[in-house]
This record gives sequence, C-alpha cells and structure tokens, in this order.
Amino acid sequence: MKPSGSDKTFFPWQLGASLYMPAHRADLVSIANGDKLPGLRSMIFCTEDAVADDDIGRSLEHLRDSLKDLIALPDKFRFIRVRNPDILKRLLDLPGIDHIDGFVLPKFNESNFRAYFDLLNAGQFKLMPTLETRDVFDPAAMTALREELLREEVFASILMLRIGGNDLMNLLGIRRPRGYTLYQTPMASVIAHLACTFKPYGFQLSAPVFEYLNDIATLQAEIGLDLAHGLSGKTAIHPSQIATIEACYAVGRDDYEMALSLCDQAAPAVFRMHDSMCEVATHQQWAQAILNRQHCFGVKEAVPLGSEAYLKTKNAY
Repeated sequence: MKPSGSDKTFFPWQLGASLYMPAHRADLVSIANGDKLPGLRSMIFCTEDAVADDDIGRSLEHLRDSLKDLIALPDKFRFIRVRNPDILKRLLDLPGIDHIDGFVLPKFNESNFRAYFDLLNAGQFKLMPTLETRDVFDPAAMTALREELLREEVFASILMLRIGGNDLMNLLGIRRPRGYTLYQTPMASVIAHLACTFKPYGFQLSAPVFEYLNDIATLQAEIGLDLAHGLSGKTAIHPSQIATIEACYAVGRDDYEMALSLCDQAAPAVFRMHDSMCEVATHQQWAQAILNRQHCFGVKEAVPLGSEAYLKTKNAY
C-alpha cells in the first residue's frame, strides 16, 4: 500500500496552519477535497481529545465511509490523529487509508514507541509524534526518546514533532491566562528545552495551539515568539485563525534579502547587510528556513511609517 500523497514533497512549512477537526465531522470530505475552506493547506482528523469515548465507533465508521471519496490533491495534506496504537491498527485496515498522508501519534513517549512503530512500515506514512506527557519535563527521558527517533528506519518517517501545550499545562494544573502568550508561562522553558534537545538533530517542532479566538494581538505576539524559538506550523483550532497565522509566517523583506545573499555561492564569509552582520557559516540554516517560509507564504508588504496600517501593527504588539 502506497499513500496517494507519496509523490509529494514534504517539509514542515508546507503544512501552514493545520486545522484540527473531529473525525466524525459531517463535512469532512468537502474540507479534505478543498470544496470547503479551499485555502486550507493541511488538516488533522482527530480520534483522540476531540472525540468523546462514546463517539469512537461513529468516528471510525465515518472515516471508513469518507476515505473512499477523497481525491488526490498535491497541495492538501491530510493526517489522522489516532487515539492509541489499537486505533491506529484499525485505521490501517480501512480501505482508502492510502488517501491519508500520515498520522499524528498522541501522548508519545518511550513506553508506546514500539507499539506504534511495529504497526508502521518505514516510509509508508509521514508521522507527527506529539510530546505531551510528563516525560517532557524529564530531560533524560527526552534525550532517550530522541535517540530512538534517530534510528534510520524511524527518522525518515518523522515530518515533525508536535508540542502538546494544553496537555502539558494540564499536567502543571494551569491554563494560559487570557492576554498572555505561552512564553509568559512555565511553558517558555519547556519549549526552549525541547528546541535545544531536538532541533540540532534535524527534527522540526510545531507550535502549540492558541485557544482564544478573540485576541488576535496576543496570537500575533505568540507567533513571533514561536518563530524566535524555531517552531513551525501553528495548529489552528478554528478556521478564523488560519489567515492570521499564515500572514505572520510571511517573511520580512530585509530577512528575505539577507537569506538570498547568505545562500549565494559568491557571498563573502562575513558581510554587512541591513545593518546586520551576516555570516555564511553560522546563518546558513536560518537562511534556508527563511527561503522555505518565503516559498510558502511570500514576503510581507512594507508598511510606511506613520500610516494607519503601521500604527495598527505597532499597537498589536
């Protein structure tokens, strides 16, 4: 069995703002096929937290009935968030599962690593394990998990690691206060540690959700901090968040021009540009990430100083 999306190129920025939705959602097919929410780049059909225990059977039946109606689309990325390894096994047996690009593996740690990967053929589907258990707070446990994920047959399947912000805050007995970014909570040090543990080894990390729908200014501020921590692909909890998230992913003109210059083979080892020091040897990965973002989201339009649009943007932060 080979997924219909296996000829796609996969890198995390292509997912944009992924939208979670319950797997029994009635309009699942119209969303997956781009008839509804045509601008949506990626979607995650959830059989875990978004589905009550009593609805699991109905969700799996709905997925079974829906999969046969999905059409191959090169610019749509479809994932299923499984509930546990047993649900993954049942999903893999469904006709049409090859229309799915991959799976989100929740509550992922060393204790269920083998149960998941024994079911999966290497490279068959793209995988996004979610780091959201108390092991995340244990540096030794995260290092051990990283070593397991670095195994050749496993690493090739990992598209990114997801950070389950709300689950982790639940373990701490807190919820982000309205008007605060995650980086004004204990999650700041957790995200920084995960970035330092996994990113130097080639793993990408997604940004946790922002659960308030009427606070665009704080969402924008949080996305800026996500980017500063090297996170990509903030999950949307509602379609209204998608445009805001992806607008923030557009790159600044200065950054784009510096990235192009840093990737120019004729560039000197160190040079000054836009009043910044640019050093080819140390800024190369940053430059490539900027170009990948620009490829997906474009370059931000310059906003004249003193204009109404500038003042709104300035005040938003």
